[in-house]
Amino acid sequence: MRPTRWRRSTYAVVGVVVVLVIAAVVTAAALLANRPTPQKVAVEPAPAPATARPGVVPVSDTADEPTPAGLAAALAPALADPNLGKFTGRVTDAFSGQELWAQGAHVPMQPASVNKVLTTAAALLTLDRDARLTTRVLSTSPGVVVLVGGGDPTLSAAPRGQDTWYRDAARIVDLADQVRRSGVAVRTVQVDVSAYSGPTMAPGWDPLDIDGGDIAPMESVMLDGGRTQPVSVDSARSRTPALDAGRALAVALHVDPATVTVLPSAATGKEIASVQSPPLMERLRDLMNASDNVMAESTGRQVAAALHRPQSFDGAVGAVLNALERADIDTGGVHLVDSSGLSVDDRLTALTLDGVVNAAAGDTEPKLRPLVDLLPIAGGSGTLSNRYLDTAAGRAALGFLRAKTGSLTATNSLAGVVTDASGRVLTFALLSNEAGPSGRTALDAVAATLRSCGCRT
Repeated sequence: MRPTRWRRSTYAVVGVVVVLVIAAVVTAAALLANRPTPQKVAVEPAPAPATARPGVVPVSDTADEPTPAGLAAALAPALADPNLGKFTGRVTDAFSGQELWAQGAHVPMQPASVNKVLTTAAALLTLDRDARLTTRVLSTSPGVVVLVGGGDPTLSAAPRGQDTWYRDAARIVDLADQVRRSGVAVRTVQVDVSAYSGPTMAPGWDPLDIDGGDIAPMESVMLDGGRTQPVSVDSARSRTPALDAGRALAVALHVDPATVTVLPSAATGKEIASVQSPPLMERLRDLMNASDNVMAESTGRQVAAALHRPQSFDGAVGAVLNALERADIDTGGVHLVDSSGLSVDDRLTALTLDGVVNAAAGDTEPKLRPLVDLLPIAGGSGTLSNRYLDTAAGRAALGFLRAKTGSLTATNSLAGVVTDASGRVLTFALLSNEAGPSGRTALDAVAATLRSCGCRT
């Protein structure tokens, strides 16, 4: 499990509680000091017992729906911010599915990480929620074992008892123990990466993002998502993730890691060890909350495998779009080259993006409903944990707005759900390209407006 850190919002809450407690103590002391001494001692009546009624309160289906004119008028001031640059968006009523406001919703835009909404939705539509990925070890000839990648990016070389980046990750040490119990005397370790095909880097990816920690070359076996410092948020990624995993197994088996090689084709032999990833839903939570690019690419390839397509960039993109089209989601104008949104060549429309979120928030696709729960919460979790805290409108949206974020140079995006002031649930997709220096806060202001108004005028 990755290290945890208190956020500014936690300190703020604690600080408010401390101030209130101190104020209450001072007030009580003052009242006691000024109260006249009673003439008779009497037993004070017992206070009424405290009651609590916790529970989830559903929103009302009959809450007022914003009018298109009212919504347009409310959004106008925020949309006037020049830092939005080239901007498109769409807002839809979650209950009725009616489009309430749109601007350039059919225009293809660079999406950044909101592309992960499509990948996650396709996974929910095609994969079992409890599905796990298996990493195996084969004995292929005397003294030779092969580490066979099954697409699990969570595999870790950390010893038992030591933190891994991903919760409940499979470990190399467990594979090594099983190999030893098999009785095979290992002299050589090889690595089979044949599960994935095609290039390991997508068009439009910057190789410098490997050193920057945003991505690793996509190979079917790697350690901690390719991180070179597994539990550090600032870790660079490896340029040879599969080779690193093979070397970690070699070290665990007391074999010279310098002799490890990556095979040019699939290996055959007797399986002598295997470990499994966390279930799909746990991996999707990491994907969405941390905006994990490697996890997104791995998930896209799982969708491809389920639809009998190559586990490659092209195969994953085709499978994701096919899964959405089969769910009657409009994908016209969409051009994707990866499953994460990291590529500058990706293009996505607000119409498609909002269509996915609306299908999840409404009743048309029950399999998509978990997508809403996977969206980060404004001021509370994931990539939104430190946003919406600096303005009155932003603070009003805390807890009421959930969205997937996207951010690349001069590109900002948001897609999610919000409950407005009338108690009506709205879905939205907002895409900003060629943005100014405060483009992200300008986009947050647009989304916060959806919470602050009933928009009936």
